[in-house]
Amino acid sequence: MTTDHERINRDFWDADADDYQAEHAEQIAQRAWGVWAVPEAELRVLGDVRGLDVLEYGCGGAQRAIQLAEDGARVIGLDQSRSQLAHAVRNIGAAGLDVPLVCASGEAIPLAAASFDLVFCDHGAMSFCDPERSVPEVARVLRTAGRLIFNKATILRALCYDEKKEREVARLQRPYFGNRVSYYGEGTLDFDVTYGEWIRIFRMHGFVVEELRELQAPADATTTFTDFAPVEWAHQWPAEEIWVVRKT
Repeated sequence: MTTDHERINRDFWDADADDYQAEHAEQIAQRAWGVWAVPEAELRVLGDVRGLDVLEYGCGGAQRAIQLAEDGARVIGLDQSRSQLAHAVRNIGAAGLDVPLVCASGEAIPLAAASFDLVFCDHGAMSFCDPERSVPEVARVLRTAGRLIFNKATILRALCYDEKKEREVARLQRPYFGNRVSYYGEGTLDFDVTYGEWIRIFRMHGFVVEELRELQAPADATTTFTDFAPVEWAHQWPAEEIWVVRKT
């Protein structure tokens, strides 16, 4: 059964996919993470993916899936937006690669258990799905010792978002507790659970946290995602974070 947040997020991405890809495709195609395009070569969170079975969890236009396939991984891309997947089909065809695509919710992955060595996303399904539903699904499709690696906006960004100014400010705007979902108006519903809640959910489903990387925007950073946090704010406080967790 499709939940309200899944419907809202799917409708948004179906309507926005063409504009999103037109505006951001060049940046997304970099081998880099997040709004500020921090290079994977610098962060080294994915490591060597050759020979791994990988699921891109909310693949959009499949730019990152294509990169991993080029690096020798066996990749499947999953997204619930048909409009985003239409871009993925074209991008994969242009790259001349075999990257299967699945149109489905991240909260009900229609793939066999223990199918993957790595599930990853960069502002993908782990941002837009309820972690009480997404984390157990990822645990199911991962093999023992498989990794979940994902980048998302920090809860601090949500706590400092000033609705009147429509940007992040240097003062808390809402309580830390009870701020589970953020909605930025005519956009997506994003899940922002507390750090303690993330750890509880990971442990409940057999994950251990190996690393939490809080990304600092370079002072001179540029981005096509100009509606995200201001660079001067994200240079002082983390607007994005990369979790690395492993299934035991």
